Amino acid sequence: MSEPNWTNQTLWTGDNIDVMRGMNSESVDLVYLDPPFNSNRDYAAPIGSEAAGAAFKDTWTLDDLDVAWHGEVAEREPALASVIEAAGFSHGGPMRAYLIMMSVRLLEMKRIVKPNGSIYLHCDSTAGHYLKMTMDAIFGQAQFRNDIIWRRQPAKGLATRNMPTDHDLLLRYAMSDRATYNTQYVPHDPEYVRKSYRHVEEGSGRRYRLDNLVNPNKNRPNLTYEFLGVSRVWRWTRERMEQAYERGLVVQTAPGRVPQQKRYLDESRGRPIDTLWYDIPPVQGSSKERTGYPTQKPLALLERVIAASSNPGDIVFDPFCGCATACVAAEKLERQWVGIDISPKAAELVRTRLQRELGMFYTGVHRTDAPQRTDLGDLPPYGAPSNRQLLYGAQEGRCNGCLTWFPFRNMTIDHIVPRSRGGTDHIDNLQLLCGACNSTKGTGTQEELIARLQAQGIRN
Repeated sequence: MSEPNWTNQTLWTGDNIDVMRGMNSESVDLVYLDPPFNSNRDYAAPIGSEAAGAAFKDTWTLDDLDVAWHGEVAEREPALASVIEAAGFSHGGPMRAYLIMMSVRLLEMKRIVKPNGSIYLHCDSTAGHYLKMTMDAIFGQAQFRNDIIWRRQPAKGLATRNMPTDHDLLLRYAMSDRATYNTQYVPHDPEYVRKSYRHVEEGSGRRYRLDNLVNPNKNRPNLTYEFLGVSRVWRWTRERMEQAYERGLVVQTAPGRVPQQKRYLDESRGRPIDTLWYDIPPVQGSSKERTGYPTQKPLALLERVIAASSNPGDIVFDPFCGCATACVAAEKLERQWVGIDISPKAAELVRTRLQRELGMFYTGVHRTDAPQRTDLGDLPPYGAPSNRQLLYGAQEGRCNGCLTWFPFRNMTIDHIVPRSRGGTDHIDNLQLLCGACNSTKGTGTQEELIARLQAQGIRN
């Protein structure tokens, strides 16, 4: 694991792929992302709302850059490329383009999360099943933990041909078996309380239920004894049983009956949450937390995610932070946070919301540059002869753009991902290009170079 190469409360404006490529590996504890859903819709905040000016298109078409990205994925992650290809065949070009966009970003998120970290991807049924396969290919099927159903609201109106849709999905993956997980609780259902906690203690008026004290393991000689005239294999030692009886926590409802433990309702933390989240409503029009941002999620939803899969002081990362609900929730729960959004409006909303929550204690940083990684150790100058020689042999003398063979002296060294977009001087981010391809690439990425060469008919 490495230290983050940014400060707490940092929000970037820009393309998250460029920023993430410059973030140190294994530097965040929890990722929550609420990306576009491939809904084929355009979103805009209402005029006059706090988020007025925020807008994004959730429509995807396959272009040359996507094709180039897919080629990179196919080289690095053949199983993932097969998932994308299958989605293209079954669902068409827009789904393929969408999954390519998501895949290159999820690959970076996997690198950034710590070994004891987790990732929650928020989606719906439009692309949820394809995203599940995509994440299985990237993180490993064994790391899948839950698909959580968040019921936004009861369906309205009468659906005449299909069942109404009223929920989103959260796909939860843990990076390892050591991933942080803190069980969360919700209040007991009133009917369950009525049936289970049906006893009321005289004097105090406390409701309680009676629980079994008999040990299911019969081979426990040290726990086998007679108590209140009943011989059993008990869960507790005799000393603990007698102490609990004196405190009124063990009761015998009639002579000869098996004693039971008294459990009070007011000492119960509630029911452990499962994967059906029906108790968190969406952000209503009259809600104080409403900003008007399209697709805004409720603060309670993010607080549950963050409380369950991180601890105070941990770093929460939202690469599609929008109106920054995850950042606000992280701050309230005493976590560190970092966010990215392509819209400058997100930075305004973060500043406004957190200043309202924290006042003078909000010291957030707004950046538009890509960070430079500091976790790679001391690197030789990127143009060092040793790098050139190693790359020439690895590429077998061929330009990594047009794929044409050139003598060593005609090759120029190049950053695959430019420094301005988070690229490093590490050998993994270096390549050799011929002069023409280097000129064509300029300050662009390798994917953009390949797309241009394909458009010119130089590279198939």
